Amino acid sequence: MENLLIIMGPTGSGKSSLGVEVAERLGGEIVSADAFAVYRGMDIGTDKPSDRVQRGIPHHLLDILEPSMPFSAGEFVNVADEAITNILGRNRLPIVVGGSHFYLRALLFGLFPSPAHSPEIRADLEFDWDQDSPAVFQRLATLDPEAATRIGSSDRQRILRALEVRELSGEPISTHWRRHEKTPRYNALLTAPHRARPDLYVKIESRVDEMFTGGLIEEVEKILDSGIPRNAHSLKAIGYRQIVEMLSGRLDREEAIEQTKRSSRKLAKRQLTWLRGNWEGQLHWVPPLEQGGAENVCDLWSHFLGTTPPEEAEDRNGHE
Repeated sequence: MENLLIIMGPTGSGKSSLGVEVAERLGGEIVSADAFAVYRGMDIGTDKPSDRVQRGIPHHLLDILEPSMPFSAGEFVNVADEAITNILGRNRLPIVVGGSHFYLRALLFGLFPSPAHSPEIRADLEFDWDQDSPAVFQRLATLDPEAATRIGSSDRQRILRALEVRELSGEPISTHWRRHEKTPRYNALLTAPHRARPDLYVKIESRVDEMFTGGLIEEVEKILDSGIPRNAHSLKAIGYRQIVEMLSGRLDREEAIEQTKRSSRKLAKRQLTWLRGNWEGQLHWVPPLEQGGAENVCDLWSHFLGTTPPEEAEDRNGHE
C-alpha cells in the first residue's frame, strides 16, 4: 500500500500555503482535492495558487475541466489515482491538499457500490427541489442526519442522490458508507491546520473581501459571457452563487458579500464537525503555517515513516 500525506481542514484554515511549504521541504507535488478548482477560469473564488507558486511546486487536478462539465467523486478518484501514481513514479511525494472531504474519503476508501439510478425517483426529487429546496434538505436531515451533516444544505446533486439511495434501498446512505469504509486504499497520514474559531472566521471574512475587490465579480461575468449557464454545477460554489444572484438582480453587492461570508462560516463549521466526527483519533491537528505548521507536519511524516522516535514528532492537538 502506497504512503500518502494528506492536508485537509476547513475553508480559510491555510491548507494550501501549508501544503506548498511542506512540499518544498519534502520534495513533494500537490494533488488538489477541491471540487471547484478543477474548473478553468475559476481562479479567484477557489483561491488557486499563483502561476509562480505552481512553477515552483507542481500542482495536479487544477484547470482540467470547463465550468460547464460535471465532476463526481468517482471521477476525482480516477484522476487523483493517476496523478499519485505518476508522482510516485518520479520518486516524489504526493501531498493531497483540499477541503472537499467527501472526495478525500472516496480517495481513501473508494465509493460504495450504490443502487442503480432510478430516473422516475430522480425526476420526482428534482421537481421537489425546484419547488422548495430547503424542505428537501430537511427531509434528508430527518431521514439521515449523519448524511445531511456531511453533505450540507447546498449540494443539490449529493442531497438528491442520498434521498434516492434511501428510497431505493430502504437504508440511509450513511449506513452504506459505514458498511463500505473498512479497508483503506492508501497508507495515509492525515493532518489539518488548527485555528481557533474566532481567528478562522476573521481569515474567512478577510478572504471574501479580497475576492470581491480582487476581481471575482468580473471572473463570474467572464464565465457567464462564455456561454456557461447560470445554473451550472460549477457556479454553485460559494461566492460564485452569490454573484450570479447579484448579476440577476436578486442581491446587491453588499448583500452578496455578506451572504458569501455567512455561507463560508457555515461551511467551515460543518467541515470542522465532519472532521471531528469522522477522523477522531486519526487526524493530527497542527499549527498553521505562520506558527511552525510545516515543521510540525514534516516531523509527523518522519515519524510516520519510522525515521524519527515518537517523542521527537510533535502532535499538537488543537481545541476550540
